Amino acid sequence: MKARQLALPVAAAIGFGVAVFMVLRSERGAQPRLTPSAASSASRAGPSPEVPFESYVAGTGIVEAGTGNIDVGTPVAGIVAEVSVKWGDAVSPGDPLFRIDDRDLRTSLPTATARAREAEAKLARARYQSQLTDKLHAQHVLSDEQFQDRRFEVRMGEAALATARAEIEQTRAEIERRIVRAPVAGRVLQINIHPGEFAESGVLPIPLMVVGDDAHLRVRVDIDEHDAVRVEPSAPAVAVVRGRPELKTALHFESIEPYVMPRKALTGDVTERVDTRVLQVIYSFDRAGLPVYVGQHLDVYVRAAAAVPPG
Repeated sequence: MKARQLALPVAAAIGFGVAVFMVLRSERGAQPRLTPSAASSASRAGPSPEVPFESYVAGTGIVEAGTGNIDVGTPVAGIVAEVSVKWGDAVSPGDPLFRIDDRDLRTSLPTATARAREAEAKLARARYQSQLTDKLHAQHVLSDEQFQDRRFEVRMGEAALATARAEIEQTRAEIERRIVRAPVAGRVLQINIHPGEFAESGVLPIPLMVVGDDAHLRVRVDIDEHDAVRVEPSAPAVAVVRGRPELKTALHFESIEPYVMPRKALTGDVTERVDTRVLQVIYSFDRAGLPVYVGQHLDVYVRAAAAVPPG
């Protein structure tokens, strides 16, 4: 009887032990599986770079033109009539980039010119009559009131002519405003408009066009706010191309933007904090030593003193 009572607990214990053994065996033999996104990230990351500093601050940098990436806008919204450049074109200050439709202004220009000619004719007649009045007034034929009226007509004619000419200049200036020109010497980096599309004025999420001097490049580095105090302007720094640790170059300090701002360039990692604030440090580098493009991300390492643990 006792043997039968003990058989059930013993069998349960044996079954539990076998189950635990099988679970441990399966965990040891199983290979970790990466999700497609994780596998893609791992393949892009490549081998880890060799950092030449024992203690450093790491940050993510983005390559930008030496003049900064200039988002070109238009002072007047309207239909794009012409795009004068294409991707990669070199431009000088004042070169036309694109033109907003200005047919309404061009049709009003002849009318303004005709009004100016009419004002010129009226002024010429008023001056002629004023000359005759001067002679008659000298002979005491006309009264002082008639003499002054002729002079006032000349002044009114001069004012009317000046107004008509000002209207012509204003129309021409408005036509010129519809031609958007390059603000600096550089290269056309991006074009997001085509003839026939409507171009809005103001700050846009996607700029109409981007230009900048890509002959001289710089990198804008985001340093976490917790490491900002460890960054010194005179400290050496290096930039490494992501996934290509053999492609690296020394950086030259340019400036620090003295405002800690919310991080904009997110990596998409599920563990990343979206409320991180960063200090932006700008470095320049020799483009010949690093074949990169504007907009490309770099891993940046700045030599810094060892972090002091909170006491």
